[in-house]
Amino acid sequence: MNEMTSTRDTMLGLGRSARAAQRKLALASRTQKNQALVAMATEIRAAAAVIAAENAGDVAQAREKGLKPSFIDRLTLTPERIEAMAKGLEDIAALADPVGKVTEEWTRPNGMKIARVRVPIGVIGIIYESRPNVTADAGALTMKSGNAAILRGGSDGLRSSLAIVAALQRGLLAAGLPAEVIQMVPVTDRSAVDLMLEGLGGTIDLIVPRGGKSLVAKVQENARVPVFSHLEGICHVYIDKSALRDMGIKIAVNAKMRRTGVCGAAEAVLIDRAGKGNHLKPVIDALIAAGCEIRGDRETQEADQRVKPAQESDWGMEYLDAIVAMKVVDGLDEAMAHIARYGSQHTDAIIAEDKAAAERFLTEVDSAIVLHNASTQFADGGEFGFGAEIGIATGKLHARGPVGLEQLTTFKYQIRGAGQTRP
Repeated sequence: MNEMTSTRDTMLGLGRSARAAQRKLALASRTQKNQALVAMATEIRAAAAVIAAENAGDVAQAREKGLKPSFIDRLTLTPERIEAMAKGLEDIAALADPVGKVTEEWTRPNGMKIARVRVPIGVIGIIYESRPNVTADAGALTMKSGNAAILRGGSDGLRSSLAIVAALQRGLLAAGLPAEVIQMVPVTDRSAVDLMLEGLGGTIDLIVPRGGKSLVAKVQENARVPVFSHLEGICHVYIDKSALRDMGIKIAVNAKMRRTGVCGAAEAVLIDRAGKGNHLKPVIDALIAAGCEIRGDRETQEADQRVKPAQESDWGMEYLDAIVAMKVVDGLDEAMAHIARYGSQHTDAIIAEDKAAAERFLTEVDSAIVLHNASTQFADGGEFGFGAEIGIATGKLHARGPVGLEQLTTFKYQIRGAGQTRP
């Protein structure tokens, strides 16, 4: 048996077992699903030392490969991050279950009663890069929303993810649910991804890619099943002439530097030319003091010799690192035009005291998330009150913004009659 045949058999087996497990999960009560989440959190904590040891192996291997510090940061599981995973599972248990929710109902003149009801999507394939915490978030969200998950994380984090999934499966079994509700692709063979994109013999209903541009582009180009788009986070902070100086500084630094490797990190700061004297140099000073490299246009370079010249490619770059592009723009219209040209419709913010300017920005900037006087780092399902999230959908169909529990359901119409027939 050659390697491709072996991988195909493994993947088709995952699909079949996921489909069978999802049918059983669909009959589970909300109480049973919540019990499973609490048990999963308990198992994560109990396995913390094992998860940390496996993660240390992944991190050591990544360092040997010379991978970037920002990548290693996303890969690393500290005790605090492991506890945050467990706490995230408990938070999801506390959220309202969307399955079975009646979103609309009405009665027709003939007496038929029609209800639009939320139901699970089915089996969801989630393809992501080496962020092991995504393993727990994705598994928990899909399970709570009545779906089975087939997870394919980055090969650099496979040991960590397998240890996490083992803990999640023990929690499922403790609550009387099939372990196959959450499964991890156990091979690093890239053909496994191709097989998922083909749909695993009709067993996958939806693919959710979470990662860089090349990953998402491959998924979109090759998938034969529906896809939730999660493009790169080329996020902007526009500081209007009316912005309070200290607020502009604080938000720009937080949006870029709180965590540089998340998709909501700001990758470009735009400064209103009319407010340049009040904002430009202070923002530059604060970012550089925080350890950020700035690549700027001519006016930004003239303000501080430490600013490196920006190339055209910098305006549409997702750095995921302590680097930011900076440009002086001629007011709100040029800022919005710049965002429309170079952004990824992910998350963009305006800092302004001018309420009319803020409302125009919120209305006219066509991004999944737009903010006024707040950091782009709030692009997170937990911060929206959704609990954990699978990602930020930047497409415009079905789901947009944080993909949480409700976004992982679809709907059906239930019609209750009393013998009606159609003439």
